[in-house]
Amino acid sequence: MKYFCAIFVFFIVLGLNATDGHDCKIVQFIFGDSLSDVGNNRNLPRSLAQANLPFYGIDFGNGLPNGRFTNGRTVSDIIGDKIGLPRPVAFLDPSMNEDVILENGVNYASGGGGILNETGGYFIQRFSLWKQIELFQGTQDVIVAKIGKKEADKFFQQARYVVALGSNDFINNYLMPVYGDSWKYNDQTFVDYLMETLDSQLRVLHSLGARKLMVFGLGPMGCIPLQRALSLDGQCQNKASNLAKRFNKAAATMLQDLETKLPNASYKFGEAYDLVNDVITNPQKYGFDNSDSPCCSFYRIRPALTCIPASTLCKDRSKYVFWDEYHPTDKANELVANILIKRFDFMRADDGTSDAPSPAPDLAPSPDDN
Repeated sequence: MKYFCAIFVFFIVLGLNATDGHDCKIVQFIFGDSLSDVGNNRNLPRSLAQANLPFYGIDFGNGLPNGRFTNGRTVSDIIGDKIGLPRPVAFLDPSMNEDVILENGVNYASGGGGILNETGGYFIQRFSLWKQIELFQGTQDVIVAKIGKKEADKFFQQARYVVALGSNDFINNYLMPVYGDSWKYNDQTFVDYLMETLDSQLRVLHSLGARKLMVFGLGPMGCIPLQRALSLDGQCQNKASNLAKRFNKAAATMLQDLETKLPNASYKFGEAYDLVNDVITNPQKYGFDNSDSPCCSFYRIRPALTCIPASTLCKDRSKYVFWDEYHPTDKANELVANILIKRFDFMRADDGTSDAPSPAPDLAPSPDDN
């Protein structure tokens, strides 16, 4: 499963573009894991990476599970709302059709997915990045049939693309001895393997029209509650966090190289390692009381891995950085989204010139007696 530290962000929508009778918005296509999954895995019946039980979604809309691996919104939900973007619909959402794609874009993210096909295999069903790209190819076919190849090419080349994976390739692959990759590679050669694979995947996306693309880096993976619980002293595991740094450095270099080689490519690397590390290290600075354990836990049994109906909740969800052993709370996501909006100078989608006001939150209250 993806966790809080691998953060992704939206590109700015510049307006509407007429395509021979079709008013096609500039939309986004999201490729990711559980940090950005908005309902794909809940429609994979054999997947063990699920967020379909209470109390997931307790602070979102009607308070029922909706496929998001948190109590409320994802970072992408919040950023999109604040800059006036529609939320891309999960690829497996029953409402998905050509009109929805043209109006909202598509989110292919899948909890447990990774850059590598073998990552997260024990979750049984999940979409790896290669599979997500395959699904995107199918999306292109239906849009070509809907509006014609010329207009479809324009639509996909004007779209924005977000790729936010990587932590599962470490946490649910390389760092687990049950996977062959854990003994086949060392730290550097495994990162090299990831970069070679990701390079190939981004080249395929470019061949399919992806011109404006952002890849997000990883945060201090060794500091998520799961990694702390598995350590002997409850502290962050430096090996995992150092792997994240290696990944970030290599990915930034690889993207710069790709941008110079692929025509009309505008590729960005969004790193938030220092920001997330500061939130975890100095939670009070950001209004949190706890940054080392999950709000939703199974009494004192750790690690609980997932939030279930028998779990107990912290009294104030807004004071916890982490919702479960892997993922952030809505409040933590909001903090990160707000900082990233400022860092990347996001602006309104309607005119591209001014910051968007914060919309009324689509949240239920977080009562103190929970």
